[in-house]
Amino acid sequence: MKSILTFAVAPLFLLSACMAPETSSVEEEVTHTTMSSDAPMHLVAVVHPTEGNTASGVVHFHAAEGGVQISGEISGISSGLHGFHIHQYGDCSAADGTSAGGHYNPAGVDHAGPEAEVSHMGDLGNIEANADGVATFDAVFPAVDMAMITGRGLIVHAGEDDLTSQPTGAAGARLGCGVIGVANAPSQ
Repeated sequence: MKSILTFAVAPLFLLSACMAPETSSVEEEVTHTTMSSDAPMHLVAVVHPTEGNTASGVVHFHAAEGGVQISGEISGISSGLHGFHIHQYGDCSAADGTSAGGHYNPAGVDHAGPEAEVSHMGDLGNIEANADGVATFDAVFPAVDMAMITGRGLIVHAGEDDLTSQPTGAAGARLGCGVIGVANAPSQ
């Protein structure tokens, strides 16, 4: 009798184990991939102007302690603050840059600034252009993952990202678009 009971209960135990709900969420998956060993160490995006605009420049991405160091220079924009984001798709084929999709947001959270506790991975905040229309920047972003941004789009916007409006920060039109790719060699 004991052996029949064992044979009857064992398949039920295995079946319940197979049907158990998966416990990992998208956010946990994003967290676990942050230090991917196969991630490139250096990425680059060459920003080209969208139709009717003059924004252009080169942006470098380097794996750094505490996140990803993003540095570069964008010219051909008005003085002041401009929203600066990693977008879902590495597709700059639309004349207005909309083919790059929305902000890259693998965790499905609200838009915020890069200093916020929770934000899109693509929320880089603002860059500030001087009176000559040139923005030079260099900062480390803890929430950015080199492996996950490779092949995504990089957009510079016409206006300031207010860091609160949903889903994009009300930064306005897309002045320039670039695709984040693996760099040939580290920048100087």
